[in-house]
Amino acid sequence: MTRTIARTRTSRTPRALVAAVGATAVLALAACSDDAGSGGDAASSGSGGAGGGTVTLVTHDSFAVSDDVLAAFEDESGLTVEQVAPGDGGALVNQLVLTRDAPLGDAVFGVDNTFASRAIDEGVLEPYTPAGLAESAVRYAVGDGGELTPVDVGDVCINVDHAWFDDAGIPEPVTLEDLTQPEYADLLVVTNPATSSPGLAFLLATVDAFGEDGYEAYWAELRDNGLKVADGWSDAYYVDFSGSEGAGPRPLVLSYSTSPAFTPTEDGTASTTGALLDTCFRQVEYAGVLAGAENPAGARQLVDFLVSEAFQADVPEQMYVYPADDSVELPAGWAELAPLADDPWDLAPEDISAHRDEWIQAWTATVVD
Repeated sequence: MTRTIARTRTSRTPRALVAAVGATAVLALAACSDDAGSGGDAASSGSGGAGGGTVTLVTHDSFAVSDDVLAAFEDESGLTVEQVAPGDGGALVNQLVLTRDAPLGDAVFGVDNTFASRAIDEGVLEPYTPAGLAESAVRYAVGDGGELTPVDVGDVCINVDHAWFDDAGIPEPVTLEDLTQPEYADLLVVTNPATSSPGLAFLLATVDAFGEDGYEAYWAELRDNGLKVADGWSDAYYVDFSGSEGAGPRPLVLSYSTSPAFTPTEDGTASTTGALLDTCFRQVEYAGVLAGAENPAGARQLVDFLVSEAFQADVPEQMYVYPADDSVELPAGWAELAPLADDPWDLAPEDISAHRDEWIQAWTATVVD
């Protein structure tokens, strides 16, 4: 949820493609060395201090920042930012765990609340809390040690192609239960929770909605109603979804509540797609300092940057999610076209950590096997 083309507001949808992170951004997994971790002590809170040199950000393949915003940070800090992107959110945490003795970089961005507890429990992060963290971000904190800093917020929801339903003369679904009805047979594509972070978020939404005793039966109904499962968000949205540039055959797709802001009508007053806000799961993404970082001071500065006003203001139109700092002014039209759900489905990170593998295995047995 791999995308490698620079995004623009007029032609991209949320989480769609990877923006180039400036001329200094280097995608190089081979940059790690066996002696990683000799760079100094971690700070528990406050200003990141002066690091200098190169700082490597380990992130998912949807990270994006405007060139001028990144350049201003590099000029002010004296740092050169390099990027390593081993995959989507789930792959990211797996890689952090697998490489904890020789970290892929210095800081991480993109660990979300579906994997946050695992990252903390595996000890791949150093405690650090930026001094300038907004109050609105603090409410999304996880754990007790300050290892992860909230950066952005988004809702994973089913999206609908308005024109398809208008042309077919079928009312659009509204709820999770609606998706199992015969009139919506063969219309829905979602992503695999074992390989996709939005897919996992949607699985968790169904666990919250139907309980541990009912979510498997719900997925069996979706399966029997012609559900299609894609490995990743790009294939689901750009290949299978009828409302995207790929003009696929399915008018219902798992995406984000912000997606409709980037499929505007010609006059810009409405959207050709919509998000079903009764189906949403709240997703929070975090940043942190990696244990054993070669440049821990630079990593702390980078985390400070990710919660700074400049970066937070850049988040909506670069990564198409909401900044964790709710005082940041949002792009025009977001309130109408990209609202967050009033009452999203949600699960405590510790519950996710305790049952995530069990729920994924049960889902796989129900839907795929």
